Amino acid sequence: MITDIAELDRLRDECRRMVTQRSMMSAGAAVVPVPGADLVADVGLLSNMLPAISAKFELDHEQVQKLEPRMGQQVLVIASSMGNNVIGRMVTRKLVVALLKRMGVRVATASVAKYVPFIGSAVAATISFGAMKLIGNGHIDDCYRTARALIGQPLPK
Repeated sequence: MITDIAELDRLRDECRRMVTQRSMMSAGAAVVPVPGADLVADVGLLSNMLPAISAKFELDHEQVQKLEPRMGQQVLVIASSMGNNVIGRMVTRKLVVALLKRMGVRVATASVAKYVPFIGSAVAATISFGAMKLIGNGHIDDCYRTARALIGQPLPK
């Protein structure tokens, strides 16, 4: 169990590196001129990345289910109050697609941009990288705040 801020900070940094790596993979998939290849890649990347981040913070579905019931409920309440529907829950493709839909304009722009000669692929890759970073880092921040609250260390004002 995570017990101090130093460990949480280390996990956050480790997860941020993972998000950057996965975002680069997403950008690489966005360059491929096959319709829908980038979306399939993003769904796969997010389906693996989000649970991995939750697990690092000891907040994935299985870990939360093993907590004392009151503590498990507290995790879900904290996550819900932040609007996070991934912490403590099973990550399904349907959930990942819903997250991507929230990023809809960016994803649609990236999909269309790749067909513009010369700079289109670069634009698509940049948008895809940014969307993946936004989703991943947002989840890291939510996990960090949740874990910090659980160890009795609320964020400074």
